[in-house]
Amino acid sequence: MIRGRITTCDHKIFELPELLSWDVRYTGSVPCDSYQVTFSYTAELEPVLRRAAGFTLMDGENVLLRGIVDEYEIRQTEDGLSGLLAGRGYAARLLDNESRAATYQGAALRDIVRSHVTPYGIPCDRTADISSGAELYTVAAGSSQWKALEGFCRAYGNFSPTFDRYGRLWAAPEKIGKTFVLSDSNSILSLVKRENHYGVLSEVLVIDKTRNQMHRACDQDWIDRGGQCRRVLYTPGQSTWAKMRYTGAYQLAQSRAEEETVEAALAGGFLAFPGDRVELKLERTGLRGTYRVAQARTRAGADGQTTVLTLRPV
Repeated sequence: MIRGRITTCDHKIFELPELLSWDVRYTGSVPCDSYQVTFSYTAELEPVLRRAAGFTLMDGENVLLRGIVDEYEIRQTEDGLSGLLAGRGYAARLLDNESRAATYQGAALRDIVRSHVTPYGIPCDRTADISSGAELYTVAAGSSQWKALEGFCRAYGNFSPTFDRYGRLWAAPEKIGKTFVLSDSNSILSLVKRENHYGVLSEVLVIDKTRNQMHRACDQDWIDRGGQCRRVLYTPGQSTWAKMRYTGAYQLAQSRAEEETVEAALAGGFLAFPGDRVELKLERTGLRGTYRVAQARTRAGADGQTTVLTLRPV
């Protein structure tokens, strides 16, 4: 049985009445996981909702999502009384809080986590063993705590940190979850494959004007397929050659991150989560291969539960 639990700002826990509907979106990163639930409402819930700070969605004792509360509504219609609660996953705590400008030398990722994550009550499940070495790592004024963390992970580990549905940070290369097969025998309600070539880069020139150095990064596979889209980037002074190569490779990879997408709607709820792998064996459409779950969304109401998976190639 799917149920909701509120944690108030004074750390008290209240069970919500029967849930009437839910819409839960898992991304594992940014934009944040998000949720919206509706439930039967009574007047006794009003002071609880005013103090609501945290929310946990559960299936029995199994946690489906932990997050913060962004808004609530109390509704009175001809159908009776109901309430609505909506919010985001724990990544929101890092996005909503701005970092002070800072410069680190010889910093390890655990130092960045200690300064930019731990103060916001976010547990870290794993921290990769990476550091900036002799380089300076600068957090610019106006950066969010998330940007301070992700920028370090990208620059020195070539990965983006993620969150699981329990609200724990995984500051390491992507954690691979379960693997399952999606074939024509599954209860597929709809299926769409999309390739969008707009904005896919074939070439990036990274130029350091201070040192008069240039690095050219190319996506030869895309060039061979007829791609022709170049960008020129000018880096700040004192850029190292390794960082220039990383910048070019990173821009190419980012431009292709959403080039191919498969969106599958399936009957049932909470069938997969970001990081899971899906083996496509779809004879009717000719789609085969290994994909990762980039986003999963479960919606439920009077007509039952549906899960929509957004898949991208591994």
